[in-house]
Amino acid sequence: MTTARNRAIDRLRRDRTGAEKLRLLDEHEAAEDEVDETLIPDERLELLFTCCHPALSLDAQVALTLRTLGGLSTDEIASAFLVPRETMAKRLLRAKRKIKAAGIPFRVPPAHLLPERLAAVLAVIYLVFNEGYGGRGELSAEAIRLGRALAELMPDEPEAHGLLALMLVNDSRREARFAAGEVVLLRDQDRSLWDREELAGGRAALERAVALGGRGPYAIQAGLAVLHSAESPDWHRIAALYGDLAELTGSPIVELNRAAAIGEAGDEDAALAIVERLELDRYHYMHATRADLLHRLGRTDDARAAYERSLELVRSDAERRFLERRLAELG
Repeated sequence: MTTARNRAIDRLRRDRTGAEKLRLLDEHEAAEDEVDETLIPDERLELLFTCCHPALSLDAQVALTLRTLGGLSTDEIASAFLVPRETMAKRLLRAKRKIKAAGIPFRVPPAHLLPERLAAVLAVIYLVFNEGYGGRGELSAEAIRLGRALAELMPDEPEAHGLLALMLVNDSRREARFAAGEVVLLRDQDRSLWDREELAGGRAALERAVALGGRGPYAIQAGLAVLHSAESPDWHRIAALYGDLAELTGSPIVELNRAAAIGEAGDEDAALAIVERLELDRYHYMHATRADLLHRLGRTDDARAAYERSLELVRSDAERRFLERRLAELG
């Protein structure tokens, strides 16, 4: 896989060198314009846009690009999509077969076709960031680098700035997220460890997204990340914003976050009612959230069972230790 990725980048470099020589010849102005239109300064970002071909479904674009360019395993991608490993393996195989059968070309799209591939590119970058956020710092750093390059490439796309803002705000808390090998909840973090410069950069990127009229999912999530960073979070406002995001995305994970915010606002019964109708049995955060709500409501045995189910699904050692401590605290 590494060899294939390196060869792809080498090919892009050769194409770029050839394009530069063609410009120097200056024989045909039209040819020069056509070459300029396809050049993306960052080679890995260029490869991302090349892999995200619209002939494939969005899920297939994202999964295949995560596998070939992001270097994520099938297990990691399956976990990101909340599906069994076997299901994801079949999806990847079908995508590869479609590329072969349809003769989908490996080439960088011209500038006017970049927007139709933007959704998949944003999703890939964010999923790579999330995979790194659990402890693989090199992945988070690479995702942020790609996010910056994307915002420079498409400066008028609000969601590019929204994604960059979301990653920067979350990453600014990285040094405070773990202590003694265990995850630390946001409300318990040592704020002196936060990267204030990175947090300010995230807020500036969010302001840029909003100025461009950004009300897409990444801009909204960035706004939520900023609200979560407040000394005293406004949980009612956070819950309402998660409601807006849920309507926009239809995502059960967003509904789970809305339920958690409602619980933090003091209405644990309403929050639990939302959680228990979500079809997220393979998502360990759902069981952990449910366990916390059950514990607050005094249903200790049910909370214990929910924590045990979450432990069956969790992959991060730091999160596992956190859940084990929570379970032990139930007695």
